[in-house]
Amino acid sequence: MKRLFAATLGFLGTLLVSQTSLAQDADPAQSPEWQAVLEEARGQTVYFHAWGGEPRINAYIGWAAREVARLYDLRVLHVKVSDTATVVSQVLAEKSVGKSSGGAVDLIWINGENFAAMKDQGLLADKGWAETLPNWRYVDVKNKPTVTIDFTVPTDGQESPWGMAKLVFMYDSARLRTPPASLEELLSFAKANPGRFAYPQPPNFYGTTFLKQVLVDTAPDRGALGRPVDPARFDDMTAPLFAYLDALHGALWRQGQAFPKNAAHMRQLLADGELDIAFSFNPGDASGAIANGELPPSVRTFVLEGGTIGNTHFVAIPFNSSAKAGAKVFADFLLTPMAQTRKQDPDIWGDPTVLNVSALPANEKALFDTMDLGPATLSPEELGPVLPEPHPSWVAALEEAWVKRYGAE
Repeated sequence: MKRLFAATLGFLGTLLVSQTSLAQDADPAQSPEWQAVLEEARGQTVYFHAWGGEPRINAYIGWAAREVARLYDLRVLHVKVSDTATVVSQVLAEKSVGKSSGGAVDLIWINGENFAAMKDQGLLADKGWAETLPNWRYVDVKNKPTVTIDFTVPTDGQESPWGMAKLVFMYDSARLRTPPASLEELLSFAKANPGRFAYPQPPNFYGTTFLKQVLVDTAPDRGALGRPVDPARFDDMTAPLFAYLDALHGALWRQGQAFPKNAAHMRQLLADGELDIAFSFNPGDASGAIANGELPPSVRTFVLEGGTIGNTHFVAIPFNSSAKAGAKVFADFLLTPMAQTRKQDPDIWGDPTVLNVSALPANEKALFDTMDLGPATLSPEELGPVLPEPHPSWVAALEEAWVKRYGAE
């Protein structure tokens, strides 16, 4: 009887150990491979090169850096940049002199144009690393296709999604009762109300985004925008865009002789009553600005009928990063439900999540479900369709054509 009891205990113990092992294997954060990454990352310093033009975003990155320092003994330094293209040039320069390790850039907050350039020139870390992150399991790959496609270019796991972006417009409902619903109505509004609308001068990101929105809306062959620019067709494809801008410019703020510096400047002009309409690439921007006292409570958000341009923003690791393990740990932390919830809070940033909220554990799903997104944030249904970004080659071509046409004004 004692032998039977001991055998039973032994069997149950083996079963318990086996089930524990299976549970650990099922959790990628507990895998031996990820534990090795965590161990290698301990004590590393990650130089995170990211746009530094928005105080709310800078504060969020500072919080995330403090969290990974506490959790993983990992130091993250935010290197504030104004133009990511300069970071790409820095990595390219290091490659050109044979610096295949010990690079100065460990992680980059990147957009589609610069990702395509880095991928084309072999400046990125190995394919697939993003999909090995434990929190990749929560990324909404099915319903948010742009988490694996960046400006029509497959990411191949060489960059990790961080947040969602979509072009939205903002207006003060205390001054403007009904905002325009289309580009044609926006043009009519601008002509009837000279000086009350503006866009930043390309190559500012927001100015170029406005150009792309008009291009996508007016191009005679929208399908061609998903392919590299054909110089032989460029003039025909952009003729409606520049006809629209020609008609708009005389009615712009300061008659199109000067332009807002960036999105923050547009928000300030809206708050000061100089503009009636501004825009952002963050659907939660207006609510966040209201919460921070940057915009009056009467500001609301709207989109154009037929949809607006949207994409995903990412972080990427250069091929010669000095702290690849640390960069992976930080990228994974940015995908945690906790970090994504905080990022979506309009009081903090207001940037939409890349996660599949419905598939999260109940307690973490509740954090999203109960979040107040603010008075000016549209629901997913109200945001309407997402228009895909043109191929990255359109960016430089549009900016060059814009400067040639309007830069001397």
